[in-house]
Amino acid sequence: MLKTWTLTAAPALISALLLAACTTTKDDVLPQDGPPMKQLYEDHFQRIGEQRLHEIRERLQRGSSTSEAGLHGYVRDAHNEIRALFPRVPTPTLVMFVFPHLAGSEEVPVPGYATSFPMYNHTQYALPGEN
Repeated sequence: MLKTWTLTAAPALISALLLAACTTTKDDVLPQDGPPMKQLYEDHFQRIGEQRLHEIRERLQRGSSTSEAGLHGYVRDAHNEIRALFPRVPTPTLVMFVFPHLAGSEEVPVPGYATSFPMYNHTQYALPGEN
């Protein structure tokens, strides 16, 4: 009789104890004090906006310094030099229309559509002196 009780009641008792130990309330998981979520959200985006505004102001102040502003266009740098010596050749964009058709072994209808792609697979550069 003890063996029967152990086989039937013991697992039920153990599972009930485990479930009772795992129960929590809303108050246990989420803190109830502090600002609401909307206020946290607005404060976060206000701080981000202020940081970006500060970064933009710093960039504008650095760009307007007299030592750099007066020499813009006269000073050679790698970017300007490469762009001047080897200009990119404009690649035409081709537009292809695919007519409505049936596709695959089950012949699923596909509506017509247009797609575009560049004429060249990679960027073309002109040689020095070519235009």
